[in-house]
Amino acid sequence: MSTPTTSRYDSTFAALRAKGEGAFVPFVMLSDPTPEDALRIIDAVVTAGADALELGVPFSDPVADGPAIQAAHVRALDGGASVDKALAQVRTIRERYPDLPIGMLIYANVAYVRGLDEFYAAFRDAGADSVLLPDVPVRESAAFSAAAEAAGICPIYIAPAKASAQTLEGVAAHSRGYIYAISRDGVTGADKAASVEGLREVVDNVQSYGGAPVLLGFGISTPQHVADAIAAGAAGAITGSAIANIVAKYTAHTHPEPARITDMDALTRELSAYVAQMKEATIKA
Repeated sequence: MSTPTTSRYDSTFAALRAKGEGAFVPFVMLSDPTPEDALRIIDAVVTAGADALELGVPFSDPVADGPAIQAAHVRALDGGASVDKALAQVRTIRERYPDLPIGMLIYANVAYVRGLDEFYAAFRDAGADSVLLPDVPVRESAAFSAAAEAAGICPIYIAPAKASAQTLEGVAAHSRGYIYAISRDGVTGADKAASVEGLREVVDNVQSYGGAPVLLGFGISTPQHVADAIAAGAAGAITGSAIANIVAKYTAHTHPEPARITDMDALTRELSAYVAQMKEATIKA
């Protein structure tokens, strides 16, 4: 059995702490709207200051995602997205950024179809550091954690905003690399702002059980949200829907036809400026 390699996360969080910064982690959908476009988008966010990546694998029934990310799934699938194409993109990203932590957000059915052992091994071999299955609660995680750890992948679990002590203890015990704490209940979405009130309580509740650093997600869409997350004691923040909205702004798409980027230069300029602002907000006052 392999031990999950947390070194990229550990070294990233340690370096950021030394500089008095938190982590800004953008979520990007692979193959949206094509693999080549997704790689250019990822290059833009990394160059603009992303400290790590969370990458989505397109799926037909993304129950944890709000409208913006659901639309990204659809655009990618209409363009012929597949798990094999996702793995190829991860390999390219790892080659370009050997020290960057790469986390995957994938629905459990993808893992079941491949078989858990083969699934985790494939993403390890491609260069991923962690896998978060948003539809697998920690109470149902034993088989997934065992397969992930056997492959050397960090399993990530979600700490809900109003979780029981038993759930938080389980998340802290079984997550490696980082813990994904959500600032509010519901699905992802930039239109539903993270609740500033209670952020400290969310972070304190998760951290009271020890475990990996806490990243806050769900409704993180402005620099102030990031600053609030850092002030509340989180190690960083994850933004997804706001990124997907910028991609959608420069994409022409009529389902079920393949989508196309209408102005990649404008897209990457706006995305780079947005990521730079979000990253700047991680600097502790």
